[in-house]
Amino acid sequence: MPKPVIAARPVGTHPVRPATANSHDAQGESMPALKTYDLFIAHAWTYGDEYYRLVNMLNSASFFTWQNYSVPEHDQLPGGARLGEQLRNRLRPVSALLILAGMYVNHREWIGHELDMALEMRKPIIGIYPWGQERAPKRVVETARVMVGWNTNSIVAAIRQYSV
Repeated sequence: MPKPVIAARPVGTHPVRPATANSHDAQGESMPALKTYDLFIAHAWTYGDEYYRLVNMLNSASFFTWQNYSVPEHDQLPGGARLGEQLRNRLRPVSALLILAGMYVNHREWIGHELDMALEMRKPIIGIYPWGQERAPKRVVETARVMVGWNTNSIVAAIRQYSV
């Protein structure tokens, strides 16, 4: 099984320290450890900016930890006849698949395969509307368990509510 990839943070930023069993709140009380969400972001490299903006939003969310099972641009899958199997192996351990709805139209074939695999594996699909838009492709809206706006709190709340 492939090792999950943690997306790199831009130079000059620091990760938010997640609460651990040894963390304390403002009153000095012990806080429970946070759940780590294993996520796959369906995307296309021609839209890399949106992908990295989403990764940065998730990385900067308070009291939220996650592992990125997406295929990183710098370590793409070799492809060929085994590409479907390789993607399936990446999707198998995830708790949800996120889809940037604006990418679907131009990359529907491959992203469609990822959606089909997630449905087959009963993985919840969380659709994310492009910034400032309220419409998304019909296939994404019909497939997603929920559609959320381009807002960190909305995205994280959906992940917490719908992840398996």
